[in-house]
Amino acid sequence: MIQLNEKKAIRRVMDLIGIPGGSCQEHDVSAWIQKELQASGVPASAISIDSAHKKSPAGGTTGNLIVKLKGTIRGPRRLLMAHMDTVPLCVGCQPVREGDWIRPRSGKTALGGDNRAGCAVVLTAMLETLSQGLDYPPLTLLFTVQEEIGLRGAKFLNAGKLGKPDLCYNWDGRDPNSLIIGAVGANNLTIQIDGIASHAGVHPEHGVNAAVVASVALAQLQKSGWHGLVRKGRSRGSSNLGVIHGGDATNVVMPHVTLQAEARSHDGEFRQQIVAAWRDAFEAAVASVRNTSGETGSLTFNEDVRYEAFRIDDNSECVLMAKGASEAAGLIPVTQVCDGGLDANWMALHGYPAVTMGCGQHEIHTEKERLCIPEYLSACKVGLELLTRVQD
Repeated sequence: MIQLNEKKAIRRVMDLIGIPGGSCQEHDVSAWIQKELQASGVPASAISIDSAHKKSPAGGTTGNLIVKLKGTIRGPRRLLMAHMDTVPLCVGCQPVREGDWIRPRSGKTALGGDNRAGCAVVLTAMLETLSQGLDYPPLTLLFTVQEEIGLRGAKFLNAGKLGKPDLCYNWDGRDPNSLIIGAVGANNLTIQIDGIASHAGVHPEHGVNAAVVASVALAQLQKSGWHGLVRKGRSRGSSNLGVIHGGDATNVVMPHVTLQAEARSHDGEFRQQIVAAWRDAFEAAVASVRNTSGETGSLTFNEDVRYEAFRIDDNSECVLMAKGASEAAGLIPVTQVCDGGLDANWMALHGYPAVTMGCGQHEIHTEKERLCIPEYLSACKVGLELLTRVQD
């Protein structure tokens, strides 16, 4: 039977939530976790920080926190992980408990249960194991940075510091019953249209309006089914224009527009078809919008892979152990795939596919965010099971 000091587990997550630490500002969160680990007997020599923040274009105050332990029994190395950063809306949050829920004291901040609850699950599993004197196999704990701004901590992770784990588990989400074994891949698109400026009142016909070019392209994408939910035969995906910037004055034919968009699909080849459709639409639009001299604007179209899709086999050892741990904690596990990005996307690309599980987060990234304590405690029990569970 799993034993868990629930009072300490709840206090731990509230303490973590109360530490400011948005993306690129995770230093104090990392320092607190390290202090807790060392106070429980983890040697400083087992703790390291990689240089992910130095490789990330966003910079940052610290890299990923990695804890590597030899274990007290033989077995495949296991990895438990969560990300430390929160979205900006969480800055200044003071958590309060109301019955089975933890919420922000102020109605002007989010909570930050995403993903301090995940960090607390991993930390609680380790501290409970040490305090109870339980045996555990070789173990790696990973606390990543910059997940909320493009999974950059996981992307730039120094995977060589992990000790080659065989079984990997990530906490980030709502339902502790849910075992996410696959996620979508995504590309970022940066599209710049350079039109031709002219006086909008005196000689508008001399100009090429960059916004008009963009509108022609977007209208064609919408009409042909390549924007929004994309369904082509048996292939599925999505695309979205999320950001557009351009123009400074109403009396100037707009000369420049920059757009930020994305394409997603679980099928990497189909995702590239979506990107190609966007490129074709913008190239055609640039060619079709001309001034009275027959001149056109120009296009700069850049794409980069935000993360690749992944899928773990339902019958893999990693998934089967997650199911067993979930059942031992009194849950009914359900495997799922999701249409959002996770640190697990990059972990799979590094060669360490991770099952992602929920830890009680509700209405994340909003002022209504709250953490369900019973769900969080269930996640802690699953984490403790996975850390100490003896394989069949």
